[in-house]
Amino acid sequence: MYIKELALTNYRNYEKTTVAFENKVNVILGENAQGKTNIMESIFVLSMAKSHRTSNDKELIKWENEFAKISGVVEKERGPVTLDLIISTKGKKAKYNYIEQQKLSQYIGAMNTVMFAPEDLNLVKGSPQVRRRFIDMEIGQVSPVYMHDLSKYQKVLQHRNQYLKQLQTRKQSDLSLLDILTAQLTEVAARILKKRFEFLQLLQKWAEPIHFGISRGLENLRIEYKNSIDVSEDADLSKMIEAYHEKFDKIKSREIDRGVTLIGPHRDDLLFYVNEKDVQTFGSQGQQRTTALSLKLAEIELINQEIGEYPILLLDDVLSELDDFRQSHLLNTIQGKVQTFVTTTSIEGIHHETLDKAATFEVEAGVIQKIK
Repeated sequence: MYIKELALTNYRNYEKTTVAFENKVNVILGENAQGKTNIMESIFVLSMAKSHRTSNDKELIKWENEFAKISGVVEKERGPVTLDLIISTKGKKAKYNYIEQQKLSQYIGAMNTVMFAPEDLNLVKGSPQVRRRFIDMEIGQVSPVYMHDLSKYQKVLQHRNQYLKQLQTRKQSDLSLLDILTAQLTEVAARILKKRFEFLQLLQKWAEPIHFGISRGLENLRIEYKNSIDVSEDADLSKMIEAYHEKFDKIKSREIDRGVTLIGPHRDDLLFYVNEKDVQTFGSQGQQRTTALSLKLAEIELINQEIGEYPILLLDDVLSELDDFRQSHLLNTIQGKVQTFVTTTSIEGIHHETLDKAATFEVEAGVIQKIK
């Protein structure tokens, strides 16, 4: 799939613009703070209905405007689709081929993207929250059911935490409601856990050989899911529900004392091992970057395997962060099969035939134009 046309209205520093892209590498040049990353972000937002840079949607709306609109024409295997996302102070409206979607979870997945930005290099050494977000965003693109379960989990979790806080402060004393909330949480938690296990098995399958190649055959990557209950990835759903119930029973008094839910998918993490050493703790910066790059390239193959089409790749100011060998490996991997967007202040010093043949655009003060 590839995005053929992008139209922005009142988005960040763009008042009104329409730009046509090509089904190959599209390089977006410009000085800092001119709007390069805003173009990249708008494609990601059109895909995921949320930004990778901010959780406050109001920041996406141009100053002193009521709404922002992103539209795109996306060419897919079965023909073109038109996507529209309107962001206002009242919320978001998403349209697929001009038909408004009742839920965002029905819309997400219509266009698939993989974003690789400098902050993604923190995937390995950053907080567990960064890694959980990575898992959730990627599964969500290929599984609307997962997005629905995740949304439901967050609502029940919030309700349960509020009730635990009331029990902690003795504003409530009825434990039967806590048991009901726990039962609701365990059921959806088990579904999320099962899907994460399945996803990580696929991610391991693709990331391991990619990492082996980038490390010139010197390193083996292993991904481990660190969860809060004692079950294997082969356990069935009923076993997972049972394990959650047992654990919640054991820690009930501790949770009431603390006033918060102590276990569940919102507390889980990913661990990465290179040659059986924990990369986060013992890996060099080079090993951490190789691991992050391997995961991103694995995502591309995984999405293709799941939906039968390659996603769109967004490389936001990341090439300059990689050394020559990793740059070349990345560009060789995507060559000829993935529509790719690259933002950079300059491509001087980056010599590769993929970039030599790229369509090139220049951005200045919220205006984008094709120069090659």
